[in-house]
Amino acid sequence: MNEALLIALQLLLAHVLTDFVFQSKALIKQKRKKKVRSWFLYAHALTAGILTYLFLQDWDAYLIPVIVTITHFAIDLWKLQTDSDSLKIFLMDQLLHLAVLAGAWYFLSQDIVDATGYLTGLLSDPKFLIIVLAYIIVIYPVGFIIGKATWKWQRAIEESESNSLKNAGRFIGIFERVLILTLILTDNFGAIGFLIGAKSILRFSDSKTGNARKQTEYVLIGTLMSFALSIVVGSLVRVLVF
Repeated sequence: MNEALLIALQLLLAHVLTDFVFQSKALIKQKRKKKVRSWFLYAHALTAGILTYLFLQDWDAYLIPVIVTITHFAIDLWKLQTDSDSLKIFLMDQLLHLAVLAGAWYFLSQDIVDATGYLTGLLSDPKFLIIVLAYIIVIYPVGFIIGKATWKWQRAIEESESNSLKNAGRFIGIFERVLILTLILTDNFGAIGFLIGAKSILRFSDSKTGNARKQTEYVLIGTLMSFALSIVVGSLVRVLVF
């Protein structure tokens, strides 16, 4: 299992260096401007394959770096054909790269560890499923409940002022609930109090400017609901799992 983990780390290190360390903003702009005529597009894909080959140090597995090079070129070329370089496109690009690396890892480690059996074991483990379900619940159903419960106040705030970022509150709430659940599952209850205090200070400073009392009260209600429901979910998981 340690050898399989090593292979995964080697593949990921080669990818991270290729896509994030050895790509400057100027080279990215050049690649986006010239697309298939960009020399850097070819050099970039070749770098991915060479680093993969060097890090793996399995000189007989030369097909893996070749596949990584070809797929990296194809995925990046697809990304360059899109009209925007949004977060959605970026995530899709990275997921495709990771899917290729996952396939390479499975091919290289199938004699070391039964990956299929491991995944099947996870999906058959009630504790694992409970934890995954808990994260899904705090992200989606809990967010839906809070949105419905605070809908009237949200509408009143939107009518009085429109200077807030679109969907900012929704994403803040998601990260907040995921963080709280993680802190509970890792037995770091004290950090939850720190999080509450930090957010309270932030909202207090905001309330001093403009007509922000309604918004502060709305955020406070949503925050307390978010914290309370996340703590309830986390506590139930601890009872069932630990």
